[in-house]
Amino acid sequence: MLVSVILALFLPCAGMTIVFLVYICLICYAGWNHRQPDAPVKPAAETGLSSAELEKLPVTTGKDLVLEMECAVCLDDVEPEQLARMFPGCNHGFHLQCADTWLSKNPVCPVCRNKLDTGLFFAPPETNPC
Repeated sequence: MLVSVILALFLPCAGMTIVFLVYICLICYAGWNHRQPDAPVKPAAETGLSSAELEKLPVTTGKDLVLEMECAVCLDDVEPEQLARMFPGCNHGFHLQCADTWLSKNPVCPVCRNKLDTGLFFAPPETNPC
């Protein structure tokens, strides 16, 4: 009688333990085989321009901007008397400080993402052979 009581208590517990372990193994197996591929690695961030390179870029005023009077970096209007920087090539204009902060981190236009051609402004001056 004692043996039947022990078996009556032990077998259901042992059976539930086995079912639980099989369930956990199936979940792990399904998760292991169907893992999502790793997200693509973001390309290394480009380094921005140095302060010496920034000084070589042309500075203008807000009244001389060609396209827009809104700075896309700070989203504030560029007033006519404020110093501004117009990106060569795309002619997008920004506050001087906003453009310099942006360019010190990445050398692309914040509006159109055109890469700033550093060869136009940072090449050594050509010497005149005459």
